[in-house]
Amino acid sequence: MRRRAGRPSQALLGQGQITRAALKLVARDGYKALTMSGLAKSLNVAPSALYNHVASKQDVLLLVEDALMGRVDVSAFARMPWAEAVRLWAHSYRDVFSAHLPLIPVIALLPVTNAPQTIKMYEAVTDGFLRAGWPQERIVDAIVALESFIFGSAYDANAPADIFATGELAEEAPHFSAAVSLRRNPAGHNDADAAFALGLDALVAGLAATLAG
Repeated sequence: MRRRAGRPSQALLGQGQITRAALKLVARDGYKALTMSGLAKSLNVAPSALYNHVASKQDVLLLVEDALMGRVDVSAFARMPWAEAVRLWAHSYRDVFSAHLPLIPVIALLPVTNAPQTIKMYEAVTDGFLRAGWPQERIVDAIVALESFIFGSAYDANAPADIFATGELAEEAPHFSAAVSLRRNPAGHNDADAAFALGLDALVAGLAATLAG
């Protein structure tokens, strides 16, 4: 049957659909599966239709970056003390990317140019740092230091529970093996959460000391 004449009631393809399809494709098959032809196939369109909306895979990655960064909660910087706001932002940031591990190596190196949600996030964080008295020239370095820890912690959140099990080599590393066996999570969180909280507290305290100095 032929489609009726006239424009469809809504767009058949748009950036939102492309972004969602790209995220779904990477989650299912990994980053290597994200090609323009693979994305077009997942959307059930011809590659030429895809190129009407994005010029390249780099454009798709920019859409994906922006969609993920838009999920990071920065609201605390407008209403809470700096240290607490950093903690809440960092937890949200880690949670978003722990669900999209294959994209971390790509997005961590992707420029933020022309990514509105990403720039909006960084602006909110920067404003929070400025209100806390940070010199403007040190803020980006502090954010990068926090992001490096956050991305690594996103991987740790997906690590197997027995990642530090020494097995038959326990006698070769008695102190480490004992430390692993005594690892605790009194707050009811998993070990990755406990490690993240410990590291984040240390980072926040160190950054605060740097500011005070």
